[in-house]
Parts: sequence; C-alpha cells; structure tokens
Amino acid sequence: MRRSSRGDVDPFIVMDVMEAARLEEAAGRSIIHMEVGQPGTAAPETARQRLAAEMDSDALGYTVALGRVDLRERISQLYRDWYDVDVPASRIVVTAGSSAAFTLAFTALFDQGERVAIGEPGYPSYRNILKALSLEPVGIQTRVEDRYQPVLADVAALNDLAGLLVASPANPSGTMLDKPALKVLMDYCADKDIAFISDEIYHGIQYEGRAVSALEISDDCFVINSFSKYFSMTGWRIGWMVVPESHVRTVERLAQNMFICAPHAAQVAALGAMEAEAELTANFAVYAENRRLMLEALPKMGFDKIAPPDGAFYVYADVSRWTDDSAAFCAQILKEAGVSVTPGLDFDPERGHQTIRFSYARSNADIREGLARLGTFMNGLNTSM
Repeated sequence: MRRSSRGDVDPFIVMDVMEAARLEEAAGRSIIHMEVGQPGTAAPETARQRLAAEMDSDALGYTVALGRVDLRERISQLYRDWYDVDVPASRIVVTAGSSAAFTLAFTALFDQGERVAIGEPGYPSYRNILKALSLEPVGIQTRVEDRYQPVLADVAALNDLAGLLVASPANPSGTMLDKPALKVLMDYCADKDIAFISDEIYHGIQYEGRAVSALEISDDCFVINSFSKYFSMTGWRIGWMVVPESHVRTVERLAQNMFICAPHAAQVAALGAMEAEAELTANFAVYAENRRLMLEALPKMGFDKIAPPDGAFYVYADVSRWTDDSAAFCAQILKEAGVSVTPGLDFDPERGHQTIRFSYARSNADIREGLARLGTFMNGLNTSM
C-alpha cells in the first residue's frame, strides 16, 4: 500500500514518556507525573452540570461549523473582560481543540512548500502539523537570555517567510512576550506580508504581569486559544480561534469539510466552564504555589540554567552538565527516582538532547513529593561526579 511522505513526522515524545510511566505504574510503582502538560483537575463543576442538564433536553447533534452562537458570544465577552478588546462573535471559530485550530489556520493561510517560522524550543506539533500539510517549518533558535522567545533580529534574518507563529506564554518555557516586544514582531510581519499567528492557549495562567493578546495590537492576525489549560478541559477537545473578518468564510468552508463541527457536548461544557471563576481561581493558586516550589528547589539541585516561567506550568532546564542524552537522562530519573519528566528533544530537535521540561500542573502534594524524590536522585548524581 502506498504511503505519503506527509506522514513522515516525528513522534510526540511526551506521549512515549507517558506510556513508559504507565508501564512502571502497571508494575506496581508509584510515579509522580511531571511530564505531561495537563491540569490534574477535572473540568469545572459548572461545566459538568451544564452538560448533564442539556443532555436531558437536547440531542446534541451537529452545530454549525463555526460553533454555537452562544459560545462564540461568550468568548467575545471574555475578550472584553480580559483584554478590553471588542472581538465580534462573527470572527470567532470554535474548534476541536487548538490542534484543529492550527490545522485550519495553516491550511487557510499557506500554500504547499511555503515557509513558516516557529521558535525553538517550542510545541512540537507546530512543526509536525506544518510538515504533514507539506509546509516547511523554519526553526528559530531562541536563547535563554531572550527568555526563549523570538526577537526581531531572529525573524529578519530569515528569507521568504510566509508566516510567523509565536506562543506567549510558551511551551516548554512558560515565558511571555510583553506588549512592546509583541508589537515589534507584528509590525514587521505586517510590513513584509508575513501572516502572524499567536498561540495564546495558556492565557489565564500567568504570574508575572498580564498575558497580552495579539488582538490588543492588531486585528490582522490569527489568534488561537483553548479550553484545555486554564479551563482544565484537555480531553474534551474544545478550543477556538479568532480570525480577520476577511478570512472567516475561508475558515468556515474548511471547517465544514474537515471537521463538520467541534464536539457539541464539549461546546456545552465550555459554556459552563466559563462561569467557574471561583474554581478556576483556586486551580491557579495551586499552579502558583507549585511554581514557587519549583523555583525554590530546582536551582539547589543544580538546575540553574532556566528562564523562570511567566505563565503556563512548565520549567525548561539545561542539563548539559550531566548529559548530552536527555532521553536517557529522563529514563534514568523515571527508573531510579519514580519521577516522569520530558526530554527536550520534543521541543528542540537541534539542542533538546541537553534540556528537559518539568511540568508542575499536578497537586501541591504531588509536586512536593516529586521534588523530594528528584532531590534525592540529584544529590546522589552530583556526589558521584
């Protein structure tokens, strides 16, 4: 049987790490999960209650491709509440998670073979979705002194770009672009006719100042967000994006044919989740305390080459003093310490063999225990060197 070269994408390594951790647990071991970027909490109670109520009165068939009007209107309100920006509901597209949003955005904006710049380290699915769509991802090798974010000189040095994607807060670093830095990049892209895509899926989880939306600067961009992180709804597969008015019909046609619509049940739950302010605030307090614990403990173990995260729930650390094989290092930590962490190869194919990512999205108790186990392991490792 024939096979397309578009399928020749890298594996999502964190999923392999999760499976290795699962096998350890199946063998009876206690494993602390610091590998997966997923809240340890369920969807908010208001989300579950709203879905239960609507299931009794509605068949939950297809919605229109752009998503339920009431959900799009509620997302529009979020932009007024969070950013003081007026985004018409007509420009909001509800998607099957941010993954579907990226697929729609890349398909709507770029033709085969065009070059799209992404920061490295960065979320691996950017690169792999682009490849699967016969587009060329162009990695920008960001630096810790720039807080692992692209700067204008990095972008201007690249030729023949059709697009630039930035993430703030970013995965795996958790760092953010402030408004002036974001504006410089967006102004450059506008001047060079480079499509600008802003990944904002970690908005709502920020510790050092407020996360800035690209929509505060210009409407001439694609903005992608999700209910997975702040709203604690990863498995529900529900997200959204905001597109310029001129692109709504293009995206709608693509969505009709590629996805029909986002899962209706998840759309209902998302409406409920947006009314869960007290529960979401409590979840954030857990992340904030976990961040404090991580930044206090990790440097004492030797993980001092980091950019402290402004948002999200990750710490990205240089481990070159101990290894040049981050996958083997993470496997050793899992086996000997019972802590599951992710090698940087997922996020940076060139330099990721010397970095790892810690996720602190679980409970305070889990993070304390994970750090205690990791501290014992690192003490033994450092003593033996």
